[in-house]
Amino acid sequence: MTDGAGALLAATRGREQRSGPGASRHAPDTRPFAVLAAVFTLTQLALVRPVLGLGWDEIVYTSQVTSHHPAAFFSAPRSRGVSLLVAPVASWSESTVLLRVYLALLSGLALHLALRAWRGLFPTRVLVTAGAFFASLWVTLFYGPQAMPNYWVAIGALIAAGGFLRHRADPSSRGALWTVAGGAALMAWMRPTDAVWVTLPLLALALAGRHWRSLLAVAGGLAAGGAEWVIEAYTAFGGLGERLAEASRIQGGLGGHIALDDQLRSLGGRALCRPCTGSMPHPVITLWWFVLPLLAVLGLVLAVRARRTVRTLVPLACATTAAVPYLFMIEYAAPRFLQPAYALLAIPVADALWHLVTAPRGPWLRTARVLVALAVAGHLTVQLTVLVHTVERNLDSRRDWARTADELHRLGVRPPCLITGHEAIPIGYYAGCSSGATSGNNENTTVAAILRTAARVPVAALTGPGGSPPGYARSWPAHRVGDLEVRVAPAPGRDAG
Repeated sequence: MTDGAGALLAATRGREQRSGPGASRHAPDTRPFAVLAAVFTLTQLALVRPVLGLGWDEIVYTSQVTSHHPAAFFSAPRSRGVSLLVAPVASWSESTVLLRVYLALLSGLALHLALRAWRGLFPTRVLVTAGAFFASLWVTLFYGPQAMPNYWVAIGALIAAGGFLRHRADPSSRGALWTVAGGAALMAWMRPTDAVWVTLPLLALALAGRHWRSLLAVAGGLAAGGAEWVIEAYTAFGGLGERLAEASRIQGGLGGHIALDDQLRSLGGRALCRPCTGSMPHPVITLWWFVLPLLAVLGLVLAVRARRTVRTLVPLACATTAAVPYLFMIEYAAPRFLQPAYALLAIPVADALWHLVTAPRGPWLRTARVLVALAVAGHLTVQLTVLVHTVERNLDSRRDWARTADELHRLGVRPPCLITGHEAIPIGYYAGCSSGATSGNNENTTVAAILRTAARVPVAALTGPGGSPPGYARSWPAHRVGDLEVRVAPAPGRDAG
C-alpha cells in the first residue's frame, strides 16, 4: 500500500495547477480521487475481510431492517441513518459477506465524492494526500465496511465544509449550496448531535458574515437529516428534552470529563474503552496522535502567511468542535468517535506535509523528504499492524458469539426465543432470538414479561464470568457454554424443579 500511495502522489504532482477559485479555466483532474477510492475499497476487502461477523452496535442497527432477525433494543442516542443505509442489502439477505462488500464499495464512493467537494480549494496533490492519510488510518479501514455511523459523519463533515468554502469563494454557485445541505443532512441522518458540533463553526461564520444562503443551507441540511430523530423523540421517548437527557444518561452523563487518556488507550485497537483501564499502548502506536495537531497548526500558519486563512481555518475549527465532546465531555472512549475530526484535520496536515517536502532549499530539501518518507512509512506500518490485530481479535469474539448460539440451539433454544443477561443482544442475534434486559442501558422488559414469554417460547438467561444468575432464573437448569453459565427455562408445561 505504501508503494501504491507513493506512485499515486507522484503521478498527480506533474498535473498540478495552483489552487483557488478562478486559478484555471479547466476543472481540476479528479481521476486521482477515483484511484484512491478504489485502493481504499480493495484494502478494506483484503484486510478487514468480508467474513467478519456483525458487531454489537452493527447488530442493533441492522436488525431494525431485517426480516430474518428480531429487532434489538434501539436506545436514545442512536439514529436510524445506518439502518436505512444497510436496508438495500440487509432487508432481503442474511449474508454478512454481501453486506460488507456493499459497504466497502459505498465507503470508497463516498470518499471520492467527499474529496471532489474540495476541488479547486487546494491542489489535487494535497487533497489526495489528505484522503490517503484518512483512508490509511486503521480506524477508517476497520469501520469503512461496517454498519456504523462515524465514518459517514466524517464524510458528511468533509462534504459540508468543502461545499461551504466553495460557495464562499463563488456565491453564485448553487451547486455548492446543495453540497453544504447534503453534507449536513448526511451527518444529522447518522448522528444528529455530532452534526451540530461539527457545523458550529460553519453556522458562526455564516452568521458573522451575513451569508444567509450558506446559513440556510447548513441549517436546512441539519433539519432535513435530523427530522426523523426529532419526531421519534416525541413518539417514543416523551419529547426532545427527554431523549437528550436519556442519551446523556446512557453515555455516562455528559459534562466535564477528560477523556484524552481514554482515547490514547483505545488507539491500540480497542473498539470500546468502557471502563477505560489498563496500560497505555506503546508510544510508537500513539505518536501520530500527538503529531497530527502539530502538523495541522503548521498548515494554518502556512495558510495565514499565504493569505488563504479561511480555507484552512474552517476544517481545523470544525475538527476541533467535532472532537470536543469526545475528549472533554464523556468518561469513556472509542477510536471511531474521532473519525470526523481526523477527516477534517487531514486537509491542513496534508498541506503542511507538502510544504515540508517542497519548501526547503539545497541539502535541506533532500533531508526533509527523507524524514517525511520515513515518517509516512512508519505511520503506515503502525496503522496496518494495529488493523490486523484488531480484525483478528474481533473475528475471534464474533465467532464465540456464533458458537454460543449453536450451543443454545443444541439446548433447545431456537427461534422464536428470548435471550436475557450477559451479551444478550449479540448472542440473541446470532441465535435468531429476541433479546431482553430488565436493567441497564438496554432495559426493554420486565421480569414478569420474561416469565410470561417463558410459558410460550424457549428462554435462556446468560451469566458472564464472575456474575450471578438473575433471581427469576435461579431455579432453571444450568449449563456451561464456554465461560458462560446458561440457564434455560423449562419447556412450557414442565416444572422448573
